[in-house]
Amino acid sequence: MNNRHKQLEPFPKEQVRSAIQMGIEQAEKQRRKGTVNPQQRRRNKIKRKIFYAFGSVAVIFVILVGSSYYSPALASSLSQIPIIGSVFENSNLANLEKAHKQGLTSQIGETQTVNGISVTLDEVLYDQNNISVSYIIESKKPLEENYTSAGMEFTINGESPSMGSLMYMESSQSATTRTAVQEIKVTEEMPDKFELGVILHGENEEAWNFSTPVEKMENIQTIPVQHSQSADGINLTITDLSLSELGVSISYESLDEKTNFGINRVGRIGINLFDQDGNEITSFSGSGESWFFDNNPGFKNIELFGPIDSNVTELTIIPYLFRGVEFDKNGEEIKIEKKDSFKDVEFEPIIIEIPK
Repeated sequence: MNNRHKQLEPFPKEQVRSAIQMGIEQAEKQRRKGTVNPQQRRRNKIKRKIFYAFGSVAVIFVILVGSSYYSPALASSLSQIPIIGSVFENSNLANLEKAHKQGLTSQIGETQTVNGISVTLDEVLYDQNNISVSYIIESKKPLEENYTSAGMEFTINGESPSMGSLMYMESSQSATTRTAVQEIKVTEEMPDKFELGVILHGENEEAWNFSTPVEKMENIQTIPVQHSQSADGINLTITDLSLSELGVSISYESLDEKTNFGINRVGRIGINLFDQDGNEITSFSGSGESWFFDNNPGFKNIELFGPIDSNVTELTIIPYLFRGVEFDKNGEEIKIEKKDSFKDVEFEPIIIEIPK
C-alpha cells in the first residue's frame, strides 16, 4: 500500500474544483428547462435546497476521504482532531454532567487568543454559592500540562469576595488542546444575579480576561436552621440547608474557645448526612474560610452533598471532628496517634424536616 501511494501524482486540486463548478452549472441548466406551476415550483425549491445542502456535505466528505486515502499523513491528522462537546458533560463530575444534561448551565462560547493560545469560556453554572466554569484551551504548539494554572482571579460585580476555595482541573484532549473546569466556592452571601469576571494566567505571563452575566439556577429551596451547640469548647452553629436538583448544601460556622492560634480544630469539622431511613447522602466537596477572634480560631464552611429523592421527609445532620491523615514518602497512610487537642468530640445530631 505504501508503494501505491508513492506512485500517484500530486492531488488534482484544480480538476476537483472544475468538476464541482461544472456539476453546479449543469444542475442550473437542467433546472431552467420546462415550465412548472407555482405550487410545483415551491416544492422544487425546497427539494433543491435540501439537495444542495446534502450535495455540499457529500462533496466535502468525498474530498476528505479521497485526500486521506491519498495522504496517510492527512489521515493521521484527521484522526487526531479532538471532538470536545460539552466540557461539563465530559468532566466526570456528576453534578456538572447532570446540570448540562438538564439544561441548567449557561452557554457562553467566548474566545480570546493571546500568543497563539486560544481560551474559550465554554459554560457557567451557579447553584447555591458554588460557581462552576469550564474552558477549552487550544494552541498551535503543544501545551504543557496545567498551562493556565499559573494563576486565576475572579470578581463579582467588579469586586473580589471572600473565598472559601478555588478548584482548577485540566484534562488533555490532544497535544495542542486541553479542557478545564474551575469551581469557585464563596462563603459570603451572594446576589442572585451578578457580573462574573474571570482572569486566567498562562505560564508565560499571558492573561485571558472574561466577563459574563451569571444568574443563580432556579428552584433552590433554602431552609433556615440556626441551630447552635457547644462541645469541648467548640461553638458550632448550623446556619441553613439548601436543596436543589443538583444536591444539598449545608452552611455552618464554628469558633474554638479552648485552643489558640497554633491549633485549628474547627478547620477539621465535617458533617455526615442521613435521610429518615438511615441512608447516607454522599458528600462530594466543601469550602471554608477561617479567621481568628481573640487568638481563637473560627471557621465558616459550606459542605455539598448529592441530591435527595422526592420521598425524603427529613434529614439528620451529624457533625464530627476528624483528625486527618498523613502519608509517608511512598504514599502509604501513616496512622496518627490521638492527641489531646484532636481527641474525639461528640456533637448532637440535628434533625431537619423537609417541607413539601
